[in-house]
Amino acid sequence: MPDFRNLGILLRTLLIVDGMCLVAALIKTNGVSALIGELTQLSAIVQPVLLFSLMALAVAHPLLHRMKYSHSIAVVIAIELAITAIVYLIGAGVFGAIAVERCMVFTLLVTAITLGYFDLRSRALSPALTEARLQALQARIRPHFLFNSINAVLSLIRQDPRRAEQVLEDLADLFRVLMADNRKLTPISREVDLAKQYLNIEMLRLGERLQIAWDISGMPPDALIPPMVLQPLLENAVYHGIEPRSEPGRVEIRIHLDHDRVHVSLRNPYQLAGSHQSGNRMALANIRERLALHFDVEASIKTHITDHTYEVHIVIPYVRSKS
Repeated sequence: MPDFRNLGILLRTLLIVDGMCLVAALIKTNGVSALIGELTQLSAIVQPVLLFSLMALAVAHPLLHRMKYSHSIAVVIAIELAITAIVYLIGAGVFGAIAVERCMVFTLLVTAITLGYFDLRSRALSPALTEARLQALQARIRPHFLFNSINAVLSLIRQDPRRAEQVLEDLADLFRVLMADNRKLTPISREVDLAKQYLNIEMLRLGERLQIAWDISGMPPDALIPPMVLQPLLENAVYHGIEPRSEPGRVEIRIHLDHDRVHVSLRNPYQLAGSHQSGNRMALANIRERLALHFDVEASIKTHITDHTYEVHIVIPYVRSKS
């Protein structure tokens, strides 16, 4: 069942309903003046029903989300018919020649087409083909990172076995997440912990060349985010911003809540010469696609490049973890 609190879902619903109103008016009329009159008369009942329906479905979403899909469809249809009947009875004098039976049939048709569209859209976005494409991208870690990390561990085994053991544990945790089913949202606090484990591994081999600055005092730890968003961005920051440099480089991560939006900003050194822009674009395209799958138009990812810095800014709606 679509989340009718989501801006993208609301916009698509408005387009579908208003589009069907226009089609119904076109079918019944011939001239432009008759079309305007018919569309105005039809909109007089459709728009109030649409407005109250979206409000009711937004309030009922937690209940609909817990129900079986077939049961939630029945509840949605019942809500739509009830709202249509109430609006029709209240404004019967305004609607004129529009029969109540016609209103009910139109409501059923619009509801069926709207729910059918969102069902087909959901099936198109989450089947094996899409899942395989996204999982292949998000579960990918650069071979050079794995080889360098193993070599760093080998160099530590005799000098500092305790630290070598910790690095192997961090590697195991990182790959456990990479190999897991990453279709569901995860608390951002878990993403931060995973990112810190990754950076600890990179700091082992890069030493003082890699400097990290965290600003997460304003982070809501229960905010949900798609898995493996921070780590690929940090991997890009290290690979493109730190490794090509001979002098130390600083990677800055800031996460904060602004009203009902979670902002994730990451800044790293940047130099055009020798950078691997295709790798950057692949990671960003993957993250952008996953944000769209989970949050539709309510999420965004933007990049800003200056002469010496590269910044990624992600904005997502504040969705709280239930646990």
